Amino acid sequence: MTGSFQAAANPSIVQTQTGRVPGRAHVLVIGNEKGGSGKSTTALHVAVALMVEGGRVATLDLDARQGTLSRYLENRAAYAQRKGASLPMPRHASVPLSTLNDRQSAETDERARLEAALEPAVSGADFVIVDTPGSDTHLSRLAHTWADTLLTPLNDSFIDLDLLARIDPDTLRIVRPSIYAEAVWKQRQLRAMQGGRPVDWIVMRNRLSSLAARNKRDMAAVIEVLAKRIGFRVAAGLSERVIYKELFLSGLTLLDLRRGSGGPSLTLSHVAARQEVRDLVAALNLPRAAAPAPPAAPATEPATPVPPAEE
Repeated sequence: MTGSFQAAANPSIVQTQTGRVPGRAHVLVIGNEKGGSGKSTTALHVAVALMVEGGRVATLDLDARQGTLSRYLENRAAYAQRKGASLPMPRHASVPLSTLNDRQSAETDERARLEAALEPAVSGADFVIVDTPGSDTHLSRLAHTWADTLLTPLNDSFIDLDLLARIDPDTLRIVRPSIYAEAVWKQRQLRAMQGGRPVDWIVMRNRLSSLAARNKRDMAAVIEVLAKRIGFRVAAGLSERVIYKELFLSGLTLLDLRRGSGGPSLTLSHVAARQEVRDLVAALNLPRAAAPAPPAAPATEPATPVPPAEE
């Protein structure tokens, strides 16, 4: 694709989310071919937020070699056992790359592995969150065709924006789409041709600085124009905070922190960060979770829930 980018009309582009298909989970793919954009942190925070609201959540880690999301959940399970804490846990699976040498055989193998992991998750949960690797892989491209919602975390810098579009340095005009934008366009067209539901693509401006710097203003202006060109929505993401890195070792999210709970202390800064997570989930505009079946009478008294923190 050359010249100035003019996106053709495509039925796979939507600006509002379609309704839930009965008996089928809503698939949220978190994708960005550049590493270090906060995909795994975002994946677990969104998963916990949905579980807190009563949703049944399954998670898939397609970056099995690095396995950041899988390690995050291992740390979470270990913390819960060590502290005797009750933490919501998603149903989780990782999908490794094929080890077959022949490319066609490897791609067929990876398709079978992904479908084997996704199909039971899609039929047994309200939401499936797929964490993809920070590189271009066949497995990642396959996952994009399953997305009902595609969330792309993007660090607030022109280095990361280069993944979506080439920008003229003098005028800040969009020259043409870059590799990931073209790849997403192709996957959305493929999904549309296969009769799939429209894809809601959201670019999340992540690690925003609190300072009103020129770079921040220029990024906002360029992304606003780019969103109209290639058909995505823009959402504010998570600010640059040390707490996200600290929580990884315990497997916790900001939504797990409670005052006086014996875990990491909750500060006013953390309360503000937790609101960012809630705002992000609201911006995703996901369909409501399926209504649960009436619960059976418990055999024993339920445990007393931990009261939420005062905000």
